Amino acid sequence: MGSRVEGHRCNMNIDPKNFDSSQAVLRSATEQDLATILALERTPAFHTMVGTWPEQEHRRAMRDPDVQYRMIVNATGTTVGFAILRGIASPHRNIELKRVVIGSPGTGLGQRALRAIMDHVFQSLSAHRLWLDVFETNARALHVYRKAGFQQEGVLREAIYRDGEFHTLLLLSILDREYLSQPAQ
Repeated sequence: MGSRVEGHRCNMNIDPKNFDSSQAVLRSATEQDLATILALERTPAFHTMVGTWPEQEHRRAMRDPDVQYRMIVNATGTTVGFAILRGIASPHRNIELKRVVIGSPGTGLGQRALRAIMDHVFQSLSAHRLWLDVFETNARALHVYRKAGFQQEGVLREAIYRDGEFHTLLLLSILDREYLSQPAQ
């Protein structure tokens, strides 16, 4: 996981026939990645599933020592997504997966990317717990999280107001011992 992939190519419309989902590598994001991050998060098909921040909020978060931005890169070196982690400096070792976006869902990269994120969080950051919230209507993401070993902890009823209506979030987490008990990938 320590290898750094150079370049900032982003292909948000990956042809599944030519897509290699066998690998997902994380690299630190830089301010040069902001255009890609903003484009991914504003993909119209993701509107009901992914939060969006103004560019200035991303810039502020990127400077926060409690936050890490990670770009998700496939085996060909193409940037295909990003993740935001919060709670890096917490003495409680609870890290939030604030946002993860894969440019072309359904290609198989989501599971690999989540595994790379979990490896980073539990191995490099020595987290005890990785947690997230997800819209209850985001069936694809829920499937990926549950398959990766996340457990539902709670329901945040009608916690988000968007497009004139309230939406419910599910709270999920995985503990370090649950991560460690999984078969090697």
